[in-house]
Amino acid sequence: MLPECGRKKGLHSMWNLRRTIAGFAVLGSFAMSSAGARPAQNAASAKKETAAASAAQSAVSPEQAQLLKATESFVRDLYAWGPDYKVNVGPLSPSPAAEYYKVPIQVTFNGQTENGEVYVSKDGKTVLRGDLFSLHDDPYAQVRAHLNIAGNPSIGPNDAPVTLVEFADFECPHCKEFNDDFAAIRAKYPQVRLVYKDYPLVDIHPWAETAAFAARCAYMQSPGAFWKMHDEIFKNQDNLTPDNAFDELNSFAKDAGLDADAFKSCLSSPEAAKAVEANRADAITLGVSSTPTVYVNGRPVVGGDPATVEQYIEYELRSKSKP
Repeated sequence: MLPECGRKKGLHSMWNLRRTIAGFAVLGSFAMSSAGARPAQNAASAKKETAAASAAQSAVSPEQAQLLKATESFVRDLYAWGPDYKVNVGPLSPSPAAEYYKVPIQVTFNGQTENGEVYVSKDGKTVLRGDLFSLHDDPYAQVRAHLNIAGNPSIGPNDAPVTLVEFADFECPHCKEFNDDFAAIRAKYPQVRLVYKDYPLVDIHPWAETAAFAARCAYMQSPGAFWKMHDEIFKNQDNLTPDNAFDELNSFAKDAGLDADAFKSCLSSPEAAKAVEANRADAITLGVSSTPTVYVNGRPVVGGDPATVEQYIEYELRSKSKP
């Protein structure tokens, strides 16, 4: 499933195993046993395992292999995945709950792939879908560890009690909306910091990556100029095209007081591309499926809904103020 530009509560796509935690609790459990699970809809689906999955599964015990087989049968039936869906299940790994395995699942259909996970009880009777947490651990610690904010443009105090990390695409109209919304949020919460990370959706937005390179080049030449470039791109979003983007972006750089020759050279530099690609890799690792996606101290807000962002800011500020 290709990432999208949009504000939405959630995706209804091939499956909905991976969901944002915002406004979401564990969906529930389902009864399953290796004896009672329905068989796969035909034998052809079993032959579609990748070599990697087969190698991983070859190391498991017969009981674990049966558990993986039962899990595939169950999720195929749950989501109506027929023989045209390629499903890879496993390998089994420990989960925060000792009596459950974490089971990654990859499904491919019509050339599009999604990844998710379920939790399967070791006795083969129950499947949990959703997020499983330890009551003793910070549920967002791993998210924050993968945000990698160092070296990215930011606005607001470095020691802010609340940090927002936005994955955005300059060609996405909903990212422009969040940019407008954030002006009001920042005025209300000046103690908050925003870190911008690139996630240009090149499959649907033809000039988004060029704009990401341009903004990165502005940041590399003068960090303060990034926000001038950032705002100017969003301001002129409707007027930019694949044909005029290069010239317009160079014009914005000149207006921002940047060295024109250095900026133009930077646009095709490996340094700018590497920085943008690193942010894209972080987005993929985190499972970002839509722009804008905003993390508030690690709490994800898919679509950047301003009311939810403010709710999380208020909560985090109250938490920080507790003795």
